[in-house]
Amino acid sequence: MISRIDLRGDALPEGPALRDLLPRADFDVSAALEKVRPICEAVHHRGDAALIDFAERFDGVRLESVRVPARALTDALERLDPDVRAALEESIRRARTVHREQRRTTRTVQVVPGGSVTEKWVPVDRVGLYAPGGRSVYPSSVIMNVVPAQEAGVESIALASPAQAEFGGLPHPTILAACALLGVDEVYAAGGATAVAMFAHGTESCPPANMVTGPGNIWVAAAKRYYAGRIGIDAEAGPTEIAILADGGADPVHVASDLISQAEHDPLAAAVLVTDSAELADAVAKELEPQVAATKHVEDRIVPALHGRQSAIVLVDGVEEGLRVVDAYGAEHLEIQTADAGAVADRVRNAGAIFVGPWSPVSLGDYAAGSNHVLPTGGCACHSSGLSVQSFLRGIHIVDYTREALADVAHHVVTLAEAEDLPAHGAAIKARFGWKVPGK
Repeated sequence: MISRIDLRGDALPEGPALRDLLPRADFDVSAALEKVRPICEAVHHRGDAALIDFAERFDGVRLESVRVPARALTDALERLDPDVRAALEESIRRARTVHREQRRTTRTVQVVPGGSVTEKWVPVDRVGLYAPGGRSVYPSSVIMNVVPAQEAGVESIALASPAQAEFGGLPHPTILAACALLGVDEVYAAGGATAVAMFAHGTESCPPANMVTGPGNIWVAAAKRYYAGRIGIDAEAGPTEIAILADGGADPVHVASDLISQAEHDPLAAAVLVTDSAELADAVAKELEPQVAATKHVEDRIVPALHGRQSAIVLVDGVEEGLRVVDAYGAEHLEIQTADAGAVADRVRNAGAIFVGPWSPVSLGDYAAGSNHVLPTGGCACHSSGLSVQSFLRGIHIVDYTREALADVAHHVVTLAEAEDLPAHGAAIKARFGWKVPGK
């Protein structure tokens, strides 16, 4: 059901050579970019009319309005299953607990007497958040986007999710209920690239946003790339990934269930086990079959995901080599199921989020750990972070020098300006001192 890659015996290669040995999904954003370009331009030039036409084309429903009526939000919350409401409320509470501690404070550094640099943190003015609604419904993604934006102090928050023919052209009612719980009342029935274009350009019903965040399919990723520079984006999210670093002491039932939990997202989802135990590898491979047979989404998601080139069991000589492999892979979600898992986790450098030990599965992080589940994919964890309060803040430096403090460093500024052949830079200093620079 899942392939094997044997990296035992020989010395592991370095850098890109090791990355090239590891499984990864095909995810060609560049090719998708050309397909979303006309969609984005149509929304740019035709606004709401284009959004309505695309909802009919892609979602099978003709909308009367792209903006969701306020009453639909309150109705969705009133009709929400009490158990689901309680779970969402607890997820929100835990996410707020974690993200509230990520707030940044203004700090002033006294560089010299009379000269200071202050860094203040300012939230973006307006964000457009995206919650997918294709193969599954993701109210958890509403929480993971909205909570850090709110804790950052963003004043204007809008959310988009695809129109659902089953619900009369509205987004899924659980999405709407999550928005109501969070106090987000600006919601749009728009999906994929059309939602990103709506936030980038603005339409008759939706003002433009400064930034767009949220997970999505390849069309969302391509639209984000198309608008990068015009608007801020969090990341070009690809198919979800789980990597598990485990030794012979890991429970194969747990490991198999965790691999399946990510495989059920999408046929391109990646499930990777890195282990120094051939016995565990055999036990997990054996355990996958009955667990897959007993669950849902088998033929359309799980089996293609586990059979795909993006999933594998990777055999290594030891945990030390396993650490090198998972660092080269840079997984969105990395579980550590080894002896002394906490110490091993401390040594990991590249991961979107790390889950320590057998009682911290990725599923916990998806919903109720308090951490954020909007994370870098496709190896981007080697250079990027997951969504946080920081994602919605801008650090602005405020430089405040007195005449005396400037005079003390003026000759250095002029010297460097002349060294870079930028004499007007130096002249801007000289002009303040009657063209005779102190210290020269």
